[in-house]
Amino acid sequence: MIPYGRHHLDESDIQAVVDCLRSNFLTQGPKVAEFEEAVALAVGAKFAVAVASGTAALHLATLAVGAGSHSSLVTSPITFVASANAALYVGAKPLFVDIDPDTVNLSSTALAKTLEENPNVTIVIPVHYAGLPCDMVEIKALADKTGAIVIEDAAHALGSHYPDGSPVGCCAHSLMTIFSFHPVKSITTGEGGMITTNDEEMYRKLLRLRSHGINKGEDTFLHSESAHTDGVPNPWYYEMFSLGFHYRITDIQSSLGLSQLKKLERFIERRRYLAMRYDQAFKNSNWIQPAQKTGRELSAHHLYPVRIDFSAAGISRAAFMKELRQKGIITQVHYIPVTTHPYYRQLGFNIKDYPHAKAYYQATLSIPLFYDLTEQQQDKVIETLEGLINQ
Repeated sequence: MIPYGRHHLDESDIQAVVDCLRSNFLTQGPKVAEFEEAVALAVGAKFAVAVASGTAALHLATLAVGAGSHSSLVTSPITFVASANAALYVGAKPLFVDIDPDTVNLSSTALAKTLEENPNVTIVIPVHYAGLPCDMVEIKALADKTGAIVIEDAAHALGSHYPDGSPVGCCAHSLMTIFSFHPVKSITTGEGGMITTNDEEMYRKLLRLRSHGINKGEDTFLHSESAHTDGVPNPWYYEMFSLGFHYRITDIQSSLGLSQLKKLERFIERRRYLAMRYDQAFKNSNWIQPAQKTGRELSAHHLYPVRIDFSAAGISRAAFMKELRQKGIITQVHYIPVTTHPYYRQLGFNIKDYPHAKAYYQATLSIPLFYDLTEQQQDKVIETLEGLINQ
């Protein structure tokens, strides 16, 4: 079977994990800080905080800026539910803006209208869908006019670049950026996530929040009389400053992440090459079109989504996917619009309010794209898709 996505591990990755297992620290040790420093350096940010998942990263970033029942959070309906759930975790109101049909990213025009109509929006979470960076210059300018904070959801976009050449994650256009290290992402730690920022206050908050709200590093103890004996810090002492969570990542995961990060450039180059081959193959197709046709050299190409007019082709998407699977090809749909899920429908959302997102969902299909996909396998995917559609 050819999956739609898959991680790549080699002996150096395995050895990195084995070395960690033989060390003195499986968690809360030096590899976590090493991984954070390496990611911060790779994306050009001052600080990075590793956490248990991309979802944990979204939650903590939203919590760190003080969002609550008084505020609203805006994101795209074409994303995994975690982007919007971050609002609900902190008691804020989620809002959605339609996508740009050419990029499948959040529409700046729709965002401008939503910000004008909702003055209590405090957070904007643009999602770099499939690895294609959003128009962050425009989004940041719109957010600045209303005082909203920008947190980039770059779960798909480690290894992506903005048009000016700076890497996604440098936080030039946001307060924070989050990444995911799920196995089908650019690099993997098994499960894991990261938040990057250039703001030291946010950095210190995030360190506390990921570990039960307990003071870390250079934090000053609030109860000095309990923290010290004869002016010397008590070695057992710590203080819980705020209500935090157990969102730590382990040294085992960080060791794998460090090893994977060394291969990031090679991983992205391969993904871009394979995406280019798909682009060429479908260039003149009457039925199959790449979902994103711009910024190909900027994207990390986490996914390769195509648009297919299944109705015109005379086949349902479900039947099409079943036929592909029978021929050894696994495909997926990214994503069911957040506003169509039962929980969000109960909150009053309706997919009809986001016509571009609705149209995209009805036509999209993610086809295989991953580092180890061979040209022969890719040719099989192309030929099989076209063969089924032409039937």
